[in-house]
Amino acid sequence: MRKFRVIGIGSGHPEQITIQAINALNQTDVLFITDKGSDKDELARFRREIIERYAADRPLRIVPIPDPPRDRQPADYQATVAAWHDRRAALYEALFREHLQADEAAAFLVWGDPSLYDSTIRILDSLRIEFEVIPGITSVQALTAEHRIPLNQIGAPVQITTGRLLSDNPPTLDTVVMLDGECAFDSVDDPETHIYWGAYLGTPDQVLISGKVRDVAATIQQTKERERRRKGWIMDTYLLRRPRR
Repeated sequence: MRKFRVIGIGSGHPEQITIQAINALNQTDVLFITDKGSDKDELARFRREIIERYAADRPLRIVPIPDPPRDRQPADYQATVAAWHDRRAALYEALFREHLQADEAAAFLVWGDPSLYDSTIRILDSLRIEFEVIPGITSVQALTAEHRIPLNQIGAPVQITTGRLLSDNPPTLDTVVMLDGECAFDSVDDPETHIYWGAYLGTPDQVLISGKVRDVAATIQQTKERERRRKGWIMDTYLLRRPRR
């Protein structure tokens, strides 16, 4: 019987992978890896480093999955993403038939943790496939560790959102923002709100900036632009923290 696993591999440091994930990797026959394009070759190299470090003796077959394009500024975001997931599901199903034998185990390596802003679980679930999920260290955990701060204030909740939604939903006491391509933090008008920002967390290229939003917003924007030009891509996360009043 075929087995499927979704394995969280951390935010970028090869030692963030858990023992449970290493064991799962060493019980895998076929790795399905999404191809994000030539500008993200560095991410593919990181995955290869994990395989070479932790599963070098395993005869793994690697099957790339071309990522279907989608509109990044759609009029109907939910419908656009749903259609994109349907295309990916059809592609996964075809690749499983072509590359996976009846008694083999397959795995997907997912950045951070599969539960947080990743579609792999939803797509496999839509195919009515039984699968196991191996948790991983998220960029949120890496961010707070690198800045040496707790995620929440005492007795306070934490909100996790995207840059697209931040301008319409002002930050709570502690708000983590992911997938922000437009520097949505610049819309924060509270002069006392702090930002703890990080890019390429856990990698040799890691960049950290913190301070009051109004004091460091321009620096973060310039840094994002510079790093995107230099590497062709950027992965960043930040925490907005309002003081208690």
